[in-house]
Amino acid sequence: MSCTLEGAAAPADLRDKSLLLAGALLEFCGRAPQGEGAAAAAQLLARGAAWLKFQAICEAQGGLRAPPRALLREPALARFEGVVTAIDSRRLARLAALAGAPNVAEAGLELHVKLGQRVAPGQPLLTLHAQARGELEYARQYLEAYPVFGVADEA
Repeated sequence: MSCTLEGAAAPADLRDKSLLLAGALLEFCGRAPQGEGAAAAAQLLARGAAWLKFQAICEAQGGLRAPPRALLREPALARFEGVVTAIDSRRLARLAALAGAPNVAEAGLELHVKLGQRVAPGQPLLTLHAQARGELEYARQYLEAYPVFGVADEA
């Protein structure tokens, strides 16, 4: 699987925000003139320098490796059609903790939708990742009692 740092396409909003933040850092540390940081970051990305730096950082921390995969994975599905109008980040954090994160490296959740996205019944909204059935069940019960997503007929 290729990532954006390796040249793979990224969602435009993610790419733009990332370049803006990287550019601000380049300007802050004096690596780019004021107002030219985002352009400098885009050049670094285009020529592969960002990927090389990322690899060096990973090597300094023990090497680039795939994240561990949870033994148990369960999607949470949309119950009806509509537009995602809200995502409660506090409930997401609690849900991930109930699944075992951050103490269990494999545990947590994976989001599949974003604000403003239209969803259909049965479409995965997120996937829970856990190493123990009890933690998966705690997370599932919490999600049923405390919805994370607001889905409405119109945005």
